[in-house]
Amino acid sequence: MKVEKILQVKDLNISFHTFSGEVKAIRGVSFDLFKGETLAIVGESGSGKSVTTKSIMRLLPEHNSEIKSGEILFNGKDLTKLKDKEMQKIRGHDISMIFQDPMTSLNPTMKIGNQIMEPLIKHQNMSRHAAKERTLDLLKLVGIPKPEIRINQYPHQFSGGMRQRVVIAIALACNPQILIADEPTTALDVTIQAQILELMKDLQKKIDTSIIFITHDLGVVANVADRVAVMYGGKIVEIGTADEIFYNPQHPYTWGLISSMPDMDTDDEELFSIPGTPPDLLDPPKGDAFAARNPFVMKIDLELEPPFFKVSDTHYAATWLLHPDAPKVEPPDAVKRRQNQFNGLTGVSVGTASLEKGSQSQFPGIKEGK
Repeated sequence: MKVEKILQVKDLNISFHTFSGEVKAIRGVSFDLFKGETLAIVGESGSGKSVTTKSIMRLLPEHNSEIKSGEILFNGKDLTKLKDKEMQKIRGHDISMIFQDPMTSLNPTMKIGNQIMEPLIKHQNMSRHAAKERTLDLLKLVGIPKPEIRINQYPHQFSGGMRQRVVIAIALACNPQILIADEPTTALDVTIQAQILELMKDLQKKIDTSIIFITHDLGVVANVADRVAVMYGGKIVEIGTADEIFYNPQHPYTWGLISSMPDMDTDDEELFSIPGTPPDLLDPPKGDAFAARNPFVMKIDLELEPPFFKVSDTHYAATWLLHPDAPKVEPPDAVKRRQNQFNGLTGVSVGTASLEKGSQSQFPGIKEGK
């Protein structure tokens, strides 16, 4: 059975014009989102996660941002070409967003009932009475007790977890086809985090929406994602199923992220920390953006940007280490443990990847090492 692509992002390039110059924030990002799936986008601060998803909603600041090239295709329409009035019909109706901090995304001067009713009246043309009934149903759906009382209360009368549930209710009000969750559990303690994640998984099954989940917390990703895209320096550097990214990562940056996360098998070994800082996107590096922080860097990393190498039908990574002529390197112990588990579960050993079709086939300097 063929799975429907609900969103296609193709070779997206976004810049910000600042006093210091042009910041090339997004550099050739491409990915698909399928109906009913959860795609997690992970990476450290400044990697381009939020800029990518805000561009889908067309919420980037108008005064200094520019979509230089690329397409964002939703239901056959290129969202980058739509006027603001056309986007207003899509925002909140077809594509909704849950923001990081519910206290700043809710209006402190409005009762939460009115805030949930607003998109229903605007997009669904409901009467106030019908919108109020639907709001009560939504409050029950997201697990807020005594909705008849809560509907008339203000945001400051709710706890952090309850405010986030209200934000989710607003986002889900019109049964959107795509829900973008921008680090929705960052400001919450771990117990409430787990409740919110469980709630989102349950709601996804009920309304069959597709979710793009932005986070820097790999532990969160393991619980919610079907597929994972790893971003670094304004680019996607690895993409695959959640199991492939967690148990068979191929990019050195993903190795660093995995190794910096404690798990049940972590003994007294010191957790890994990725050295250095992210690249300056005012002047992006010529070759691999991760080269300056990569302990396995080769000469070619400094000269040529790596293409995507195919690890499996669903797993691709942009690193020269996957080239057949590259020297074999040993990943960190935490990654090797996971790869052994992956091999045991799938019966597939970690081998040489193939070059993605359409890329160059000859790469001078790959054998020259460091």
